[in-house]
Order: sequence, then structure tokens, then C-alpha cells
Amino acid sequence: YTEAWDADKKSIHVMPDTPDILLAKANAANVSHKLYVQAWEEAKKKGYDMRADAIPIKTAKASRDIASDYKYKETHEKEKGHYIGCPSAKEDPKLALAARAMALQNDRLYKKAYNDSKTQIHIPVDAMSVQAAKECQTLVSDIDYRQYLHQWTCLPDQNDVIHARQAYDLQSDNVYKSDLEWLRGIGWLTEGSVDVVKAKKAQELLNDRLYRTRPEQLKFTSITDSPDVVLAKTNAMQLSDV
Repeated sequence: YTEAWDADKKSIHVMPDTPDILLAKANAANVSHKLYVQAWEEAKKKGYDMRADAIPIKTAKASRDIASDYKYKETHEKEKGHYIGCPSAKEDPKLALAARAMALQNDRLYKKAYNDSKTQIHIPVDAMSVQAAKECQTLVSDIDYRQYLHQWTCLPDQNDVIHARQAYDLQSDNVYKSDLEWLRGIGWLTEGSVDVVKAKKAQELLNDRLYRTRPEQLKFTSITDSPDVVLAKTNAMQLSDV
């Protein structure tokens, strides 16, 4: 049953230029590690020219020396045993005296230039620092801060200056009370004041004599031929004894 199939398997031949074969070859080339590192291997076979004084070599050597523990402790190993008899340099009298003298000397040398030039300062009058100090002194000075109205620091005909001057005149207590200065020291009577006039008007309104007019003060003339007057005269004549 399988004899014919086994014989056919040995006789099948696939063309090398079919799409499946080409695709398989391309995939094999893409995933091949040998082809991936082929360029690197060929570059290694060519060799390289690196001089001993090249910048990368010097950088690598400097980094190695800095990172080396032996180079880091080399100075310390050489100085071991020099301080015999003292556990530390601070307890050595000579070293302490030398350090103290060095500190004093450094302080004297540090202040030498300042002491020499302390009385020999020459600053130009138009220096920036001097101008800034003058401007600051002008700002904080009470004399320059309080200026009279006639001492203008800008053009007097500017609109903002005119407006500021008007506002200052309105707010000034001296200008506000200047029309009352002529009254200072002059005697004054209460007659004619507002309170007195108001009291008089209130008295007139509450006065009963002025509010009610008496009958005898009214000018009245009776009519003689009115019916009431004629009737009254007739009754008076009839009742008269004469």
C-alpha cells in the first residue's frame, strides 16, 4: 500500500525558482545569525590602527587611574609611619604651631592688599555705583521728597502735572481753609447765625397770637338792608316800650 508512495517521494523534484522556495530562502537569510554578524566579522579581520596617544586611549587610562584603588591609596601608603609618637597631626606640637603660624600668615597676606589700598581709593564721580547711590539717597531723602509746588521736576504744562496740581489743591487742608484765615481773631455775634434764625422761625410757627387772628382785628362792615338786619330792627321796634 505504501510502496508506491515511498517510490513517488524519492522521485519528486521542486523547481528552485518557485515563489515558496524564494520566500523560504529570504526568511532564512533574515534570521541567519551568520549573515547578521558577517559584516562585523569581516571588519575584525581587517584590523584597526589605534595610536597610543589617541584621545580615547588617554581617556581610558585616566579613568582607569582614577578608578584604581591602588592609585587612590598610593599616597596614603607612602605617608604611613611618618607621624611617629603622635596618634594624629593635630596633637603634634610642631605641626600645630606650624599650622597656627600658617593661618596667621595667610590672614595677614589676605588682608595686606586691603590694608594697603584702604586709604587709596579713587572712584570716578560718574561711576555707576556712585550714580546709583546718589539716586538712592535722593529717593530716601526727606528734603528732596518734600518739594514745594513751585519746584517742578518736570514740565509744568503737562496734562498729568496740571491734574495732579489741581488734585493736590483740592486735597490740601491749607488751601481748603485759606478763605477762613481772615476770620481768625475777629469777634462774632450769634445774631444772624443759622441756629438763631432757625429758632426764630420755629417760634413764629408755634406762636398762637400770630397763628389766630382776633375778631376785633378784622375790618367788617355789616349790610343794613339784609333780611336778617331788617327783621331784627322790626322786632326791636315792636318790643320797644316807647
